[in-house]
Amino acid sequence: MKLREQEKEVDLVNHPPHYNKGKYETIDVIVDTLGNYESISYCQGNCIKYLLRMWHKGSPLENAEKCLWYLNKMIDLLKKTKGDNWL
Repeated sequence: MKLREQEKEVDLVNHPPHYNKGKYETIDVIVDTLGNYESISYCQGNCIKYLLRMWHKGSPLENAEKCLWYLNKMIDLLKKTKGDNWL
């Protein structure tokens, strides 16, 4: 879902402005802090969160898109860590 904010598009799914207030995007700080393998569980938890609240909070489509974003990030992290802590 995208909104116009002062003549620029705001992407509420891929780059929400409330997660981009500093020099780094929040997910990048989380992965840097926890590491690739540990961040997989963080992404998995967020997938569960957005699926469970899909019909009860906000836009179902936006929640599904956020779940997909975290699923794609989790897949990326799984590919990066294959063989490190799992087969």
